[in-house]
Amino acid sequence: MKMAKKLIAILLAAALVVVCFAGCSNAKPQEEKKTLVMATNAEFPPYEYFEGDKIVGIDAEVAQAICDKLGYDLKIEHIEFDSIIPGIKGGKFDFGAAGMTVTPEREKEVSFTDSYATGIQSIIVKEGSDIKTADDLSKGGVKIGVQKGTTGDLYCTWDIEDKNLGTVERFAKGADAVMALTSGKVDAVVIDNEPAKVFVKNNEGLQILETSYAVEDYAIAVSKENTELLNEINGALKELIADGTIKNIIEKYIPAE
Repeated sequence: MKMAKKLIAILLAAALVVVCFAGCSNAKPQEEKKTLVMATNAEFPPYEYFEGDKIVGIDAEVAQAICDKLGYDLKIEHIEFDSIIPGIKGGKFDFGAAGMTVTPEREKEVSFTDSYATGIQSIIVKEGSDIKTADDLSKGGVKIGVQKGTTGDLYCTWDIEDKNLGTVERFAKGADAVMALTSGKVDAVVIDNEPAKVFVKNNEGLQILETSYAVEDYAIAVSKENTELLNEINGALKELIADGTIKNIIEKYIPAE
């Protein structure tokens, strides 16, 4: 009798294992959220800059809003500006957002999303400088400081250096170009208007010229091979622009005047 009860107990236990296994085998494992890696150069306030150890700014918040909309996690990596496009092409990063302007040269290397912000390339000079307008930069002998790889670098190279109308001094950071201006190593700095305002505020004796150097549209760079991600980001951007999210993010950092 005891042997029979023991055998029944063993059979029941085995049946429970079989049922559990069958049920578990049909259950779908919970999928982990995919992480998108964004490359940026966090030396470009208010678009991207460090707040402690965290990268914040317009591009950081726009990227987070896009990832939230698409159901992705976001990881942001700080690198040199001129390493962003090579990193995207090499598959190290999913996309790049760094106050990046769409240019024909860059379009040969990567694909760009729809534009989400407009930037202005401004000219910083010392107060009392003989440089009064953008035209004065090409009058000959002017040394212009830029951040390497930025559109300020590209424009000044094409318009001035390639035509032997002046020289372009390239720096890893916009702040380094401004320091060169304050010490007299360059005569002017061409850089985006928003960081230009920060640099002028923090460095006595500098001013921004009233005439801008160029007006440009910012977009997100994606690998030419990743058309699926490009379309996803464009779809999310369209919705975020329509519902006012992008406008609110930009006005948080650049209050409407």
